[in-house]
Amino acid sequence: MSSEPLVKLADVNFTYDRRPVLKGINMEIPRGKVIAIMGLSGCGKTTTLRLIGGQLKATSGAVTVNGQVVSELDNDGLYALRRRMGMLFQFGALFTDMTVYDNVAFQMREHTDLPEELIHDLVMMKLHAVGLRGAQKLMPSELSGGMARRVALARAIALDPMLMLYDEPFAGLDPISLSIVGKLIRTLNDALGISSVVVTHDIQESLKIVDYVYFVSEGKIVAEGTADEIRHSDEPYVHQFVWGEADGPVSFHYPAKPFGEQIYTEAPRAR
Repeated sequence: MSSEPLVKLADVNFTYDRRPVLKGINMEIPRGKVIAIMGLSGCGKTTTLRLIGGQLKATSGAVTVNGQVVSELDNDGLYALRRRMGMLFQFGALFTDMTVYDNVAFQMREHTDLPEELIHDLVMMKLHAVGLRGAQKLMPSELSGGMARRVALARAIALDPMLMLYDEPFAGLDPISLSIVGKLIRTLNDALGISSVVVTHDIQESLKIVDYVYFVSEGKIVAEGTADEIRHSDEPYVHQFVWGEADGPVSFHYPAKPFGEQIYTEAPRAR
C-alpha cells in the first residue's frame, strides 16, 4: 500500500462569488483511516467534501485524490474517479419509489455489466453487512430513520469504493441508531480497507471511531489531532465545541450595540 495520503488538500482557498469560505486549508486523509472534519454550521465542512468529489473547484491550491489533481480531470476522468467514491448523504437520500434491494442494486446496474444473479448475491452481502438483509423488500417509507441510513450506507459501498464521504451521518438519529451507524462506519472502513471522511457535529460519537480530527472555524483549520488530543485540547474554541459550553469564543449573542444604548436610541417615537 502506498504511503502517500489518499486525499491531500494543499493551501486550498475557495470563494462563493466574492465571499471567502475556505482560507489556506491543508489537510491529509491517510489510506485506511477515518478522519473527521468538525466545526460550526457554515464553516466550510461540506464545501470541503464537494471539493474532494469535484462538484466544486478550488479558487486556488490543489485537491489531490489518489494521485490525481481533481480540478485537472476532464469529465470522463472525473466520473471515473467518482465511481471509486461512496457518498452517504445527510438523510440517506434513498430513491423513494424503489425497494431497499433496488436502491442497493442501482449503482451495480448503472455502472457494471454484471449479470443479475451476481448482483443479487452482492446486494445481499451489502445488506447483510449493515444488518438489513431481511428488509430487502421494504420501501423507504417503511423504514425507520436509522434503518434508512443503514440502507444508504449499503448503497454507498455497493461498488467497493476506495474513499467514503459522510455528510452528517448521525443527524436525526436516536442514541441506539447513532451508535450502530458509528460502529458500521468504523467496521466497514477497516473491513474494506478504505478511507473515510466524516463531516459531523456529533462530537462524542465521532471521537469514539475516528483516527484524526480537523477543526474548522471561519474557513480555517484552528486545531487538529487525535481523538484524545482533541478531548484534552486547551484551545478555547475546541474546548467549547467538544464540551458544549454556552460561554466561550462562540458567543450566544449576535453582535449588536450595548443593550441600553439600543433601547434608548432606537425606540420608536410616539405619534
